[in-house]
Amino acid sequence: MLSGVHRHIRQDRVVYGRPAPEVLGELLDAYGKARVLVISTASLSGPGGLASRIAAGLGGRCAGLFGAVSAHSPRDAVIAAAAEARRADADLLVGVGGGSVADAAKVVQLCVWQGLTRASELDAWRAGAGAPPAPPADPLRAIAVPTTLSAAEFTPFAGVTDTVRHAKEGYGHPLFVPRAVILDPAMTLETPARLWFSTGIKAVDHCVEQLCSLERAPWADALAADGLARLAAALRATHAEPGDLDARLDCQIGMWLAISGASAGRGLGASHAIGHTLGGRLGVPHGLTSCVALPAVLAWNEPADAGRQSLVARLIGGAPGASAAEAVRTLCRDLGLPTRLAEVGVGPDQFAAIAEATMHDAGVRLNPRPIRGPADIVEILKLAA
Repeated sequence: MLSGVHRHIRQDRVVYGRPAPEVLGELLDAYGKARVLVISTASLSGPGGLASRIAAGLGGRCAGLFGAVSAHSPRDAVIAAAAEARRADADLLVGVGGGSVADAAKVVQLCVWQGLTRASELDAWRAGAGAPPAPPADPLRAIAVPTTLSAAEFTPFAGVTDTVRHAKEGYGHPLFVPRAVILDPAMTLETPARLWFSTGIKAVDHCVEQLCSLERAPWADALAADGLARLAAALRATHAEPGDLDARLDCQIGMWLAISGASAGRGLGASHAIGHTLGGRLGVPHGLTSCVALPAVLAWNEPADAGRQSLVARLIGGAPGASAAEAVRTLCRDLGLPTRLAEVGVGPDQFAAIAEATMHDAGVRLNPRPIRGPADIVEILKLAA
């Protein structure tokens, strides 16, 4: 008999298809917040940038703009943003950007809750390092305005990079998840095409590893299946017509559906595990890690989950008889994205170190085909070479 537990994330609402500045004002009124720190990247925070425009639209309720988050959320940027939140006496964070911004905002909350002022102090709060954080009675929370399809806005987990050890580390707490998410497709129009499409493949990766999971979870399976079909069609539509707001919103909804199983507690597999290493150690952009890892992982896993993979291939719209790996590679190529490690600057001389590091990632233990050691990871990397 099928059995399990479904855990809902502590997110008040997701508002979609409406202008973000309008919705943001309504949420601030509803939450009674008056000192907002906007967190974003340098590219979005300069004169006329999207985050700058959102901050300006908040008027007197904007207590500051921190625009120094970079790829993979380095610890130093998180600590600096937390210092700015304390200086501004912020009562709410608003993250404007992609996954790196969303993850940074989550760990900024941790730093403010626990009074952390140095990057080294984060060691004690890594996942599995000790007791979970204890938020204050009225903890600092966040609202997310995503500009990519990474879906970090829908999870209570964050990945932050320790640039000393060149490792991406996990942090988690139920209240890390943004209190609200605003899905406004107009907020994605300025996102560079390569970033938009590569994070779209990251969302596809979320769907695929959910659907191929050994743990059956009907709610998660249904959402992942619908999300995958939406994403494959809508990504191709936005490639054909970048200004199609309906297709962009469908990508955002697909991204939201894609991550829902993982955000409720079901884990992901080897594609995400390898991606964490490629990003944290080698600086491969987050979305591109899925473009190169997912097809190889599917090919390696096929003996263990051929039935589920046939569903994946069909939902993506693969050619008749095409494998899931081939369907993903074709989608990536249709979107102008790489599918091989060599295309992102990773060569065979790095495979052994990547494999050793990846074995420490929880995704390895959740892979449909058992991974028994670094040699198996190297086999997968060779399929992606």
